[in-house]
Amino acid sequence: MKESKSQSGYWVRLIAPFLLCVLLAIPGLMIATHALVLNPVAAALATGTAIVSAAFMLGWVGEAAELDLAGGLAVGLLAVVTILPEYVVSVYFAFAAGSDPSMVEYASANVTGANRLLLGFGWPAIALIGFWALRGRVARGKKHDETAFGIDLDEESRTDLGFLVLASALCLLIPITGSLHLLLGMALVLLFFFYLWRQSHAEREEPELEGTAARVGALPKWGRRSFMIIIFLLAGAIIMASAEPFAHNLIEAGSVLGVNKYLLVQWIAPLASEAPEFTLAIIFALKGKPNMGLAVLVSSKVNQWTALAGSLPIAYVLGGGHPAIPMDGRQSEEFLLTTAQTLMGVALLLSLRLGIRASVSLFVLFMVAFLIPNQDIRMDIAWVYFAVAAFFAIRRRRFIKETVTAPFKLPKRPV
Repeated sequence: MKESKSQSGYWVRLIAPFLLCVLLAIPGLMIATHALVLNPVAAALATGTAIVSAAFMLGWVGEAAELDLAGGLAVGLLAVVTILPEYVVSVYFAFAAGSDPSMVEYASANVTGANRLLLGFGWPAIALIGFWALRGRVARGKKHDETAFGIDLDEESRTDLGFLVLASALCLLIPITGSLHLLLGMALVLLFFFYLWRQSHAEREEPELEGTAARVGALPKWGRRSFMIIIFLLAGAIIMASAEPFAHNLIEAGSVLGVNKYLLVQWIAPLASEAPEFTLAIIFALKGKPNMGLAVLVSSKVNQWTALAGSLPIAYVLGGGHPAIPMDGRQSEEFLLTTAQTLMGVALLLSLRLGIRASVSLFVLFMVAFLIPNQDIRMDIAWVYFAVAAFFAIRRRRFIKETVTAPFKLPKRPV
């Protein structure tokens, strides 16, 4: 009897989170199918909630998939799962821009916002939570030098940094040429697949599953695989159905609320789609593993700065646009600012350690640009990013060669 109760409790704990996500997604799906009509603000909230719910479902089965898929297939699936919600929204904007030039700015806004939010808010948040966790251990009597706090990444993370350098070098062509060309997009997407191939050769440890993902992983082998496929298809369908109404209602909500529509698309859409990966990283940090949380966000940054940015001109052409997405002054500045921030983040991590002062610097610069969206301020901050990147690149120049060449070196297998 006790075993039966235990099994029933397990199934309740397994199904309940997914059922809750589906229930939360229903209003958004009703809007997508025109079964429900709401004002733009409420509709944006409902469809955004549907995307967030589906993204959590994808995150749970994506983590559990590590138990069944080895090498490049596992890396590839997890990478796609990580960026799928953001990918669908951004690609929709770019596709629509092919026939509607007014949508061009929103495609670039979504990509630059997602990338800067991840690095300027996500990385510092993990460091801050890790620092608080350290203070808690000190308060419980465990000796530790708080002033020496830092998140240490393993050597394999240098590969991610190398790919960020390569992607940033390519993305610098956007503000220089004033456009995002199809050839550049294809180069970024190819870089993404090269990244997946390179990561498939990295040493992979047994995954540490938590919460709902652990309960999915506890299912019998074929039951687990069937469950994951069903959830993946269901979540993907929810995201695909909700992307278009979410994008349109978010823009209309800006008019209703009197808020800059560009800024709404740049910051609110990425917040919705990146909630699961932020949550996962924060959980790692709270459990005293901030290095794992930071590694998740660094890898996600590579995915967004290659596959996500590179897909825009491809979707734009498929939507009826020319081979290059034209970038006005503001959009070029946004890509320049995002590239500069990326290079500063890489420079700060050249020693594979993110300290508390570096985290505060990233956060403060991000918040200044966020709170004061002024053209002159954005350009000033971009040059500050470049200056800090140059300073730390010179100071840690002994790490530059091995970082830039890391993507082209396969890890040595233990004999």
